[in-house]
Amino acid sequence: MEEALSGLRTELTGYCYRMLGSGNDAEDAVQETFERAIRAADRYDDARGSVRTWVYRIATNVCLDLLRGAARRALPIDLSVPGRAGEPFGALLPAGAEVRPVPDRLVLDLGQDPAALVVRRESVRLAFVAALQHLPARQRSVLILRDVLCWPAAEVAVLLETSAASVTSALQRARATLRTVAPRPGDVLDPSDAGQRELLERYCAAFESHDVAGLVALLHEDATTSMPPFAWGLRGRDQIGLAMSAPEAACVGHRLVPVAASGQPAFWQMRPDGAGFAPFALVMLDIVDQRVRNTTTWLEVPAPSLWPLFSTHLAS
Repeated sequence: MEEALSGLRTELTGYCYRMLGSGNDAEDAVQETFERAIRAADRYDDARGSVRTWVYRIATNVCLDLLRGAARRALPIDLSVPGRAGEPFGALLPAGAEVRPVPDRLVLDLGQDPAALVVRRESVRLAFVAALQHLPARQRSVLILRDVLCWPAAEVAVLLETSAASVTSALQRARATLRTVAPRPGDVLDPSDAGQRELLERYCAAFESHDVAGLVALLHEDATTSMPPFAWGLRGRDQIGLAMSAPEAACVGHRLVPVAASGQPAFWQMRPDGAGFAPFALVMLDIVDQRVRNTTTWLEVPAPSLWPLFSTHLAS
């Protein structure tokens, strides 16, 4: 049983991440799923479905328990209060308010065909996961299983202990809702895209040399930025440029380390710390038409740390 569970860990973590909108919560949910499965292993009945279906049923119940009474998570930029350059960050976001990132290696099979991987990365992109949070929990489960993981309706019906007709009805309602809350545009991380690689290299070079003009040149005119866990954000390339030009914004000696986070281009911002470097923030980019449309800077303090989740999953 433990060997079977181990083989399901990555896909289950991806499923729980899409359900819950948090990498940390997804890992906790998978751990709870495995513990429940091991305790109930002697009661598994293969006549009622495969081990995979049985384990997914447990994971779904774990997620439904965690979502009961929980507030809907949203993108940090949608939770931010638009401000002006130079203003203080102000209040913190409520705990659990924002969709939080996850390392790609925890939720995606990175060894699959590159074209298929691009499609899978779209399904863990922050904007898509945030859109999923608009769905009631069971509809969310149905849509993920049917449209993302491509399970047959009959198998989903077995998992949810309902009829195939009910699954189809729930899927139709979920798709209709998603059409009204379409995810914000943004390109997934695609190492085969030469234009994207060049843009990210220019972003890194401009950031590390504190070339404000160079950074601003890479932004859309209506670009946005946010800095969770603060309820703070800026809208417009000019405002972002002014904020970057402030003396206190100069991150002298900071480095950017590429990482794959929630299917998007991202970097760990590392600051000098004695003889080495310490994590300061996870910087995630939304790129549209070869320009940066949004930047989310996940500060390590005072937010719950993302570093433990990512530190063993850094991309080279």
